[in-house]
Amino acid sequence: MADEAQPGRRKSQPTERPVALITGASSGIGLATAIRLAEAGWQTLLSGTDRGRLEELADRTGGRALPEDLSKPDGPSRLAEAALATAGRVDALVASAGLGWRGPFADTPSDTLDRMIEVNFAAPLRLVRLLLPDMLERRHGRIVLVGSMAGQVGVRDESGYSATKGGLAMFAESLWYELRGTGVGVRLVLPGAVDTPFFDRRGTPYQRDRPRPVSAERVADTVVATITTERDRLYVPHWLGVPARIHGVAPGVFRRMASRFG
Repeated sequence: MADEAQPGRRKSQPTERPVALITGASSGIGLATAIRLAEAGWQTLLSGTDRGRLEELADRTGGRALPEDLSKPDGPSRLAEAALATAGRVDALVASAGLGWRGPFADTPSDTLDRMIEVNFAAPLRLVRLLLPDMLERRHGRIVLVGSMAGQVGVRDESGYSATKGGLAMFAESLWYELRGTGVGVRLVLPGAVDTPFFDRRGTPYQRDRPRPVSAERVADTVVATITTERDRLYVPHWLGVPARIHGVAPGVFRRMASRFG
């Protein structure tokens, strides 16, 4: 059991407040989302790999820290078990944990590629698989997947990252059809560049003139909005929906524009 494996965790009585499990809550979009949801009255279950930062955030928001490494194949199952043991249910899963790497695909370190596939793509699918049955039984729940524009249109020198986010987008699309009418909603949030430690961790800074990075708080506002509304696909900033549509209907035109403007 998760409580036995991690002695610092203790079971809690079920809460009347809605419960959100947020991955990647140690920093960036996940941290900002946790703060916004706590302000809106949610109980937050905070997952990430930096235990110290999670504990600080838990103290700030009244949430619970559930540190877990989602790059390990058994990480999602351990996290799902701990979340259900802690709160009794999960009303919203916000999958915002993500890793990146920039450079020629042939030079991508094998361990980096493996971790991107696990954290960006495999872990959200595994978490959804584990948490979805209870949501379906209660006919209530939200699955919020934080994707990327890189997964919609592709980005030079970010092939591996773009592939993981593109796969996540197709998962969201397919699951949306499957869950219609069940009471469980699927939401996909598609940010462009975001001003977070993501770029430092991937090893190279953000180098493009456009689009300019938006704040993590702006993305978090969108995440919270998509939980409480029926809009199932949101771009941040919203104008990024225009190039995404151009790419969809006229990929040749989009590629020429991308080659010219970067």
